[in-house]
Amino acid sequence: MDITVPDIGHFVDVPVIEVHVAAGDVVAAEDPLITLESDKATLDVPASAAGTVSEVAIRVGDRVSAGDLILRLDAAPAAGVSAAGVSAAAPVRERVTEDAAPAPVEPPGYGSPSGIYEVIEVTVPDIGHFVDVPVIEVQVAAGDVVASEDPLITLESDKATLDIPAPVAGTITTVRVAVGDHVSAGHVIADLRTGETVVPEPAAPEPAVPEPAALVQPRPTAPAAARQRSAPGDVAAEVLVLGAGPGGYTAAFRAADLGKKVVLVDRWPALGGVCLNVGCIPSKALLHAARVIAETKEMSEHGIVFGAPAIELGKLRAWKDGVVGRLTGGLAGLARQRKVTTIRGYGRFSSPHQLQVELADGGVTTVDFEQAIIAAGSEPLTLPFIPSSDPRVLDSTGALELGGVPERLLILGGGIIGLEMATVYHELGARVTIAELMDQLIPGADKDLISPLAKRVTRQYENIYLKTKVTNVEARPEGLVVSFDGPKAPATDTFDRMLVAVGRSPNGKAIGAENAGVTVNDRGYIPVDKQLRTSAAHIFAIGDIIGQPMLAHKAMHEGKVAAEVAAGKNSFFDARVIPSVAYTDPEVAWAGVTENEARAAGVTYGKGVFPWAASGRSLTLGRSEGLTKVLFDEVTGRAIGCGIVGPNAGDLIAEAALAIEMGADAADIGLTIHPHPTLSETVALAAEAFEGTITDLYLPRR
Repeated sequence: MDITVPDIGHFVDVPVIEVHVAAGDVVAAEDPLITLESDKATLDVPASAAGTVSEVAIRVGDRVSAGDLILRLDAAPAAGVSAAGVSAAAPVRERVTEDAAPAPVEPPGYGSPSGIYEVIEVTVPDIGHFVDVPVIEVQVAAGDVVASEDPLITLESDKATLDIPAPVAGTITTVRVAVGDHVSAGHVIADLRTGETVVPEPAAPEPAVPEPAALVQPRPTAPAAARQRSAPGDVAAEVLVLGAGPGGYTAAFRAADLGKKVVLVDRWPALGGVCLNVGCIPSKALLHAARVIAETKEMSEHGIVFGAPAIELGKLRAWKDGVVGRLTGGLAGLARQRKVTTIRGYGRFSSPHQLQVELADGGVTTVDFEQAIIAAGSEPLTLPFIPSSDPRVLDSTGALELGGVPERLLILGGGIIGLEMATVYHELGARVTIAELMDQLIPGADKDLISPLAKRVTRQYENIYLKTKVTNVEARPEGLVVSFDGPKAPATDTFDRMLVAVGRSPNGKAIGAENAGVTVNDRGYIPVDKQLRTSAAHIFAIGDIIGQPMLAHKAMHEGKVAAEVAAGKNSFFDARVIPSVAYTDPEVAWAGVTENEARAAGVTYGKGVFPWAASGRSLTLGRSEGLTKVLFDEVTGRAIGCGIVGPNAGDLIAEAALAIEMGADAADIGLTIHPHPTLSETVALAAEAFEGTITDLYLPRR
């Protein structure tokens, strides 16, 4: 019997994050076979019948859609028995988790020195295209104490049941739904009073009184030793910040500005984290160098001819490192001015109020803290079939070290990081091949934004393989022999170097969070509420470690909110949009709702599009392939999304983000006088195109 992926709604090419069975396992009907992960939920796919697994057709990292073969199953000798020899488990469940809870309906009050108590409305999170889903079980009642991620209600769609969890620990004050009700995203489930239940400790040891089996602790229980106050630390802080990337140093500086005594712990030799040291900043320096090389070639068609560039990698590397050093040195000065204590080393929580730091120069120190902000970031993902220890296999950090330019470079992953590095190494002289699992570069972005980029790099790069898997990599003396599985890819090919750019993994499981009572989910993310509080009310988390998008500018805003809440301010993270930018050539940028998302959500929208072929400024740059589009809600008329492709798109998207944040409509944007000739005026012209007032194009009346 063939077991295939059932109907999973509008989700396609969903990654497999866990395979629960192997050939020879005995499974019962409804036993989970694999786990998939979409943007907002994990989905267990169950066995449709009992039997013995004869062949597993997929593995972790594959992407699947409805109808794809999972495994083959032989009829069971005894139904109802799982691979472990026990009765079948509960029916398939889609575990939905929120990134953050909605803002409270009333100002928080200070219930204890260790945390803020508030009443929040718990709502149904984004559940994809599902609407009016029936409630089949209500698992709590008023007065119940729940932990973060405890299920509150169960919904049932056509093919799956979905548990809706508590976003934070607390006590249920009101249940707003009943069995039989139908709910959609945003529907209020219950009112929840956050914070822990304080149980007075007896003055002397007494016989333990067992708690009722149904009572759940309001936040994750730390090991007994961790619950006791540790020995005094070497350093004391009112606010400890773990991680000195853009989110971490922003949080530290803001807390210091608000009068807090701050200690900042980080493993890097200089402040700035991954972004400044081996990410955002060095990559942009090299991308600028690549753009200069490209422009010298492009101008040869217009009468200015340069010779082939003589590239001195040592000098280029030194310039890039100098840019990094200037910025990180500036951060060190800002920390000194604010009297922020910095400690270099690996920090791990040893108790709810103490961090142990393995110092970079040897030894150990401990930091006592009243409140903490976790900004520990993420690491590049690795794949088990790739020989990562081979120096010819690079991650983004290794690629930015610029140790040499290979003759042939394979980039695994056609996302933003992979394409930015492709831009650099192509201009430095490498023959670049890209292998991407999805059917377009930068999956998730609207196709019309990616098309100009795809056309340009298809002409430049040696190969671009879409819908292609890398199934094996063998390190040989002559090179890295790579096996492909894709419609246009060869069975094997040999490369001098390989860059693995398939995403990043959060560091939630590497910091001893459990010792501090901080919940970390199976993927390494730390759930937080709208004030960035974790399940431990005195500890906050920001940046990559709390979920997508993993962007420095998101982390910086979160850092300010966390610092302000720690200092007693009633701040919340409630940004309407978080812009994304690919610093490729041409650049691609978007903010707010994409067309893909609007269609999936059933949003009635209109759009104005302005092609850069009609932009005087674009033509003077010799680049006519770009476009600017703005999406508007047809009901309210307000801007809800924007996408731009072309030179400097990353700088231009800020105006659109502000327009969406401020609730601007097409007239607000179009009637704002923009300088001419500029690329920025394409945003106004796109708004005019939607409104029907544009004169730079002839558009028939709608």
